[in-house]
Amino acid sequence: MVEWTSLGKALLGIGVVIALVGLLLLLSDRVPGLGGLLSLFGRLPGDISFKRDNFSLYIPLGTSLVLSILLSLVFYLLSWMFRR
Repeated sequence: MVEWTSLGKALLGIGVVIALVGLLLLLSDRVPGLGGLLSLFGRLPGDISFKRDNFSLYIPLGTSLVLSILLSLVFYLLSWMFRR
């Protein structure tokens, strides 16, 4: 049952990370400077936005790239921690 133990630890670690991100988002309006930092997401260079009369299109390419790199680093660090 060793494989279930490691899976349980990984799920707990992911849950803690998700809870911390949620707490950060909740507190972003109350901490000066943090709301401005988080508002950068969605308006990064590389994000494409078209607005017409009855039509708007938003393609977050830059934001997707940054989030992909951040999540890759988080999962790499988690896998490195649980390999030890």
